Amino acid sequence: MNALIRDLIDNKETEKIQKPNFDTRIGREFLAFYLKTKFKQIVNYDKKAEKSLLLFVKPNFMDNFLDRLINKPRRKILISITGESASGKSTICAEIQKSIERNNLPISIVNTDNYFNDISNLIKKYGSFDALRDTGYDVDSPHNFQLDLLREDIEKLANGQDVKIPQYLVNGTGISIANAIEIKSKKIIIVEGMAATYKEVHDMFDIKIYIDLNNKTRKKRFLDRAKIRNQDHENALKHWEYVCTAGKKYVMPAKDNCDIIANGECNLEYFTQILEYINLITNNFCEV
Repeated sequence: MNALIRDLIDNKETEKIQKPNFDTRIGREFLAFYLKTKFKQIVNYDKKAEKSLLLFVKPNFMDNFLDRLINKPRRKILISITGESASGKSTICAEIQKSIERNNLPISIVNTDNYFNDISNLIKKYGSFDALRDTGYDVDSPHNFQLDLLREDIEKLANGQDVKIPQYLVNGTGISIANAIEIKSKKIIIVEGMAATYKEVHDMFDIKIYIDLNNKTRKKRFLDRAKIRNQDHENALKHWEYVCTAGKKYVMPAKDNCDIIANGECNLEYFTQILEYINLITNNFCEV
């Protein structure tokens, strides 16, 4: 266990706190004060880490988030996780998924890549996904996503309604299957992917997280991933140039509007321990 997280756990009160009545404003205000105190503690400890997770936190982020919890307590918590290609967002979400399964966390994850339009006819016309891209077709343009459906599904989840989202096949066929993946409306909904940065949905989220990573490391990760997928090196380089251009055009502009900028090089074990500590403190209540 990371020494910083061990210190956090050792320093917190081991006895559970009497659970306030969250149906009352006073109870929710107590929860807000408690969470704000613990978040400050995490931020201060993270500053001491060899590779900090939190590169930047907006000064007013926690106050705005807690104000939302107090005033709209029944709405599910919506979190977006975005970043450029190979920044680490999918890897981080995979770690969150492991924690969900290990600790039965009340979290659902939506991958916005599943909202790509069906482009199977275009791929058939040009012969392959790569040939279509080489015509100048902008795969990552907002126009190539079902953003109205994405917004509708997020809104339903936020209000407690389960949904069935599309599934975009990542096998190069460009096929999208409607109503293919069931997503449960749990306490926390994480929406991952570049489409979460687009203006059509960006305003919906209570917490907006941007995963940041330098281009050199991103390129290495991208090309290593291409090798695993048996992609031709020359073609992988072409696609790298495309995703860099698309990232600058569509993803990076959202960085300044995010509440938290997280380090894509952060140790995954350290990240998991912070996540599980957050789960620990948010469940540190006992009934009267």
